[in-house]
Amino acid sequence: MRILLSKRAIRTLTPRFQRLWSTHSSFSTSGSGGFSDDPKPESWKTMEGLLRSPANFSPLSPITFLERSAKAYRDRTSVVFGSVEHTWLKTYHRCLRLASALTHLGISPGDVVAVLAPNVPAMHELHFAVPMADLILCPLNTRLDTSTLSVLLQHSEAKILFVDHHLLEVAHGALAKSDRTRKTPKLVLISQSNDDDDEDRSSSFDSNYSFDYHYEDLVKSGDSEFEVIKPRNEWDPISINYTSGTTSRPKGVVWSHRGAYLNSLATVFLHQMSVSPVYLWTVPMFHCNGWCLIWGVAAQGGTNICLRKVSPKLIFKSIATHKVTHMGGAPTVLNMIVSSPAGERKPLPHRVEIMTGGSPPMPKILAKMEELGFNVSHLYGLTETYGPGTHCVWKPEWDSLSLEERAKLKSRQGVQHLGLEGLEVKDPVTMETVPSDGVTMGEVMFRGNTVMSGYFKDLEATRKAFEGGWFHSGDLAVKHPDGYIEVKDRLKDVIISGGENISTVEVERVLCSHKAVFEAAIVARPDNHWGQTPCGFVKLKEGFDCVKPEEIIEFCRDHLPHYMAPKTIVFGDLPKTSTGKVQKYLLRKRADEMGSL
Repeated sequence: MRILLSKRAIRTLTPRFQRLWSTHSSFSTSGSGGFSDDPKPESWKTMEGLLRSPANFSPLSPITFLERSAKAYRDRTSVVFGSVEHTWLKTYHRCLRLASALTHLGISPGDVVAVLAPNVPAMHELHFAVPMADLILCPLNTRLDTSTLSVLLQHSEAKILFVDHHLLEVAHGALAKSDRTRKTPKLVLISQSNDDDDEDRSSSFDSNYSFDYHYEDLVKSGDSEFEVIKPRNEWDPISINYTSGTTSRPKGVVWSHRGAYLNSLATVFLHQMSVSPVYLWTVPMFHCNGWCLIWGVAAQGGTNICLRKVSPKLIFKSIATHKVTHMGGAPTVLNMIVSSPAGERKPLPHRVEIMTGGSPPMPKILAKMEELGFNVSHLYGLTETYGPGTHCVWKPEWDSLSLEERAKLKSRQGVQHLGLEGLEVKDPVTMETVPSDGVTMGEVMFRGNTVMSGYFKDLEATRKAFEGGWFHSGDLAVKHPDGYIEVKDRLKDVIISGGENISTVEVERVLCSHKAVFEAAIVARPDNHWGQTPCGFVKLKEGFDCVKPEEIIEFCRDHLPHYMAPKTIVFGDLPKTSTGKVQKYLLRKRADEMGSL
């Protein structure tokens, strides 16, 4: 069966998206691992009396969540940012006005609108207003340098750039490095401050940097009776998300309205969100569209507590003030919480559900979070799977286990969520599924409706990622007898020492169990005899500056097979992305520069 786009969808897609979507019909499971060429008609068409019409079929899109919440939860609080509070009805009207204003800025359906902003109300609203105007959102990482931002703005061909007032100078720096032959995007300034934050309240943008429009002026100029332009085809793109990267070459991952809709609901389910949750935004909204929870919280009529910056003090204050029920964060955020001074913590008024993902969390961190009153759920996914793709579903029989044993089980990546058809650990060459023995490693592969549409402007990479009819994650894992998977490493991170494969995750877990270690990362260092040996980069806890590398190495040798123990330890901060992932490609470069042992 071929994937067919409506004439309207093809017509409204700009040429750059036509180049991507027009290739779908040529994919086949036998050839490049995409769509089937089976000519058989859909089964419902062979049954007499059936009819597909607007009465029983409409394209899925998460923008419908906002429309419903404006009715069902109209007077409930949707967004809180300092003293700023909006209801769901007000948020809906603001998004309608903004969508209306966007259609009068000289851009066309299917054009890209980029945004460079932290977790402020405007970032939340743009996730609805942009697709409501039949445009495509492109959230940008706020920690990127001007050179990288310039590349992404040119690659995405963004026509408009919304930029936070703290980042206006960065935006101008990026645009100054852009190709002069291309028209630069129009700048819209976002100047929303949290008056509860002294630093935020006292800051202002540099008037030497120009902009074309002010965000609030656009909102005021729009029509609150604007008719939302819904997708005619649920495969229409809703967002381009550039991989934050643990790699040095980001890719533009294209999401569809359908995938965003399904993954939003699946994430709500796995986070156990009931009606009207209170969600604290410690996950960057630009990262995988906030793990799809910008849309997901809207589906449940929840309250979004926005934070411009994340700190343990603000986290505990927000939980106490706003009665936060749910939050999320990379293991770095969890580490920040458990390592915070006791004076910055406040007793939790109730148990808080927190999802973590991005890298396998260390069991000792999970255990400490539980002691503080947080219930940690572990999810796993990639930008290519709309963020969360798996969940370590908790089993009641695990409740009787020790805290350490529970934490070890919780660190597994688990099983696929409800939006995915398949999750397997396979041999990437033979495509055979590995045995469920908890030992044999293979590559994690995904299949289903919450896998990306493709890499923007890179059909070859898209075909390669979908070889064999599965999305290849690049992560190595084992499958346990109960069917739960456990990620062991990235394919590119595995260390081969004397013919033995070493999982860096296993070594990092031991390193982080040392009393002096705050966080650690392992990469390969060239070795004249063994080929490669583990090299550890370690950040020490405060008060442990006297610890020597030899002590850390000896500790690892006492807890690991000797060939797995690091031969080199380097103390210092770890380079990270804004989502908390360690940038191992930078550490590998440093290890290579050290030379062979």
